[in-house]
Amino acid sequence: MSEYPSTTVPAVMPAVMPAVMPAVAYRRSLPVDDPDSLLDVELPVPEPGPRDLLVRVEAVAVNPVDYKVRRNSDPGGEPKVLGWDAAGTVVAVGGEVELFEVGDEVYYAGAIDRPGANSRFHVVDERIAGHKPATLSFTEAAALPLTSLTAWEGLFERLGLRGDALDQTGTLLVTAAAGGVGSIVVQLARALTGLTVIGTASRPETVEFARRMGAHHVVDHRAPLAKQLAEVAPGGVDFVFSTTGTDRNLAAYAEALTPFGRIVAIDDHDSLDIGVLKSKSIAFHWELMFTHSLFGTPNQVNQHRILDRVARLVDAGVVTTTANLDLGPVNAANLREAHRILESGTAIGKITPTGF
Repeated sequence: MSEYPSTTVPAVMPAVMPAVMPAVAYRRSLPVDDPDSLLDVELPVPEPGPRDLLVRVEAVAVNPVDYKVRRNSDPGGEPKVLGWDAAGTVVAVGGEVELFEVGDEVYYAGAIDRPGANSRFHVVDERIAGHKPATLSFTEAAALPLTSLTAWEGLFERLGLRGDALDQTGTLLVTAAAGGVGSIVVQLARALTGLTVIGTASRPETVEFARRMGAHHVVDHRAPLAKQLAEVAPGGVDFVFSTTGTDRNLAAYAEALTPFGRIVAIDDHDSLDIGVLKSKSIAFHWELMFTHSLFGTPNQVNQHRILDRVARLVDAGVVTTTANLDLGPVNAANLREAHRILESGTAIGKITPTGF
């Protein structure tokens, strides 16, 4: 048993905590079908720093970043915990915490350069955490943080759209609109702007999901895009939120976009031939919601504000959770299955393991 460190607030912390906790980690980068690709382990309970919350994790969500890190970042035998979406209850706070109290229910994505949340207890900087939507369960809430931050920053900071501007017109293309990020982009664009939203999907079930999220039109991303976009948006597309396939679709984007159009992309590429964008003066932006925490930006508290704003939209019935598959407890077997589904490219919405 170990006492909390002196950085926490004595008046609101329990006297003791367990010395160890269950977690899921990996020690070597292995294919997902290898039983050692993710392992059940016990690790020390982390201690919160001055601006940290210590959270008892109740549910997590799995994102492509999880399997990308697992495949590409070998920890050399040391246990590395993944998981960058969580919901739970604050059980202790650092001495400089101002935004939360013990007992608050929170949701957050965390920081890519700190241990992930696939553990019973987890520490997160309060400036990148939000108050959990009151109307959602922990499972439903865990599906939202990473995708909501990515969608919000991409739409309203990178593309320069105005929130709460239903008079803002134009056309937005969202690729993989039934995916984790795409499904939130569609919802926020429909709720907070007057844009016509075109989503892409390729299977009957993903087309239906994209329409349920609010897409006005859905086109097939397995077929040539430019012709389809010309049919549903003869005046052209003004904005593109590219969640996947940016390299193969860039020429189609350039053809479909109006002059001075804008693209924001979130997928990974070593290089892109952006020269095709020059004649129309199309702007290209990257979005990575971890940038704030990676570089300790002065305005990283904006992510706290975004998550609280999204929570209010959820509680008002304007935005809905995209949790679509609960595989059961947070353990190695269930997380391996979640990684397998994500790597197959067949996931709809979010996968949300719950409990330990």
